[in-house]
Amino acid sequence: MSKKTKELLQMDLYGLLDIASTATSKEIKKAYRKKALTCHPDKNPDNPKAADLFHQLSEALEILTDAAARAAYDKICTAKKQAEERTRKLDDKRKKIKLDLEARERQAETHSQEEVKIPQTLEEEIARLREEGSRQLEEEQQRVKEHIRREREEQQQHPADRTHTDSRAGRLSNSSRVTPKLKLKWKCKKEDESNGGYSQDILHRLLQKYGDVLNVLVSSKKKGSAVVEFATVRAAELAFKNESGFNENPLKISWLEGQPEVIASATQPGQFVSPQGSLSNERDYESVVLMRVRQAAERQRLIEEMQRQDEEET
Repeated sequence: MSKKTKELLQMDLYGLLDIASTATSKEIKKAYRKKALTCHPDKNPDNPKAADLFHQLSEALEILTDAAARAAYDKICTAKKQAEERTRKLDDKRKKIKLDLEARERQAETHSQEEVKIPQTLEEEIARLREEGSRQLEEEQQRVKEHIRREREEQQQHPADRTHTDSRAGRLSNSSRVTPKLKLKWKCKKEDESNGGYSQDILHRLLQKYGDVLNVLVSSKKKGSAVVEFATVRAAELAFKNESGFNENPLKISWLEGQPEVIASATQPGQFVSPQGSLSNERDYESVVLMRVRQAAERQRLIEEMQRQDEEET
């Protein structure tokens, strides 16, 4: 392709003459004359580009008034427009792809920030619950210690009641063959996998502030039920009197075994007599061994009884 042809292809001959691509030969000649009169070099001696413009008008007239040359020019112009349209569409597509990619990157960044934020929020909530739980546990333990301190002060202020205390402790020592047990119940639906919010570990933590807990048996078949075995009657009685569980799902606590006898003449109203005195006096090696053996056997019997009850209910 010659240099002259390339220059012609870069020109818009129709635009040069200010005519439409569908103009007739008569309209082309008329437009040429009008343009030529305005840009003829003789009329524009001070314009160095006038001669070039007049020459381009002449070439436009020559090509557009020849049917074969105009058809070839129109074909090239059509192909050029189609190529430009394809490029434009391709650019639009590339632009859309770029915008989609940027949008996905922003969305991924947002999701990433949310994924980081959610665990952080969960960790903060867990830390808050642990702090509140520790504070509540300390408060409960402090209440229990204060209650025990007041009872000891009352016992020291009423030494005459020690006789009644020793008598009752003696009867308790006779019944020490059975370790004290409490039965716990709470509301729980059959399909509730959390068992109403109570598990063996949670129950153990709730009750151990009252004293040593030997065993916690949560029924696997009967929802909302458990049996707790304490080391001392004192611990079981404190738990029976003071523990209520969670506010949203309170515990119902009842005695299962080892409930101490209440003797009105032995104690003053509101006064509790600790059984630890007689046990400490009689706690020799043989009695301790026998007591532990009986406790182990009692625990085994309790487990078998609960399993039998579960089978009967199912």
